[in-house]
Amino acid sequence: MAMQTVEIIPAEFPELTKLAWNRDPRRPMADDEVFALYERNWRFVDHEHLTEEETRLLRELCDKYGHGLRLV
Repeated sequence: MAMQTVEIIPAEFPELTKLAWNRDPRRPMADDEVFALYERNWRFVDHEHLTEEETRLLRELCDKYGHGLRLV
C-alpha cells in the first residue's frame, strides 16, 4: 500500500524556508521532497530556532520516511 503524499508549504516553517532558498517558499512541496531536503541539508538547520510546529513536522516526516531514525 502506497503512502499518501501530503503537501507542505515551506514558508510556514522558518528553517525549511531557509533550506528552500532556491524556490518559491509559498509553493507547496510533497512531504517526501521536504523530508529529503531536510535530510540533505540538516547541517544547515539552526536547531535552536526550530519552532514547535516545525519540530512536530520533522517528527512526523521522520516517522513516515525515516525508517525509525530521527533527525531531531
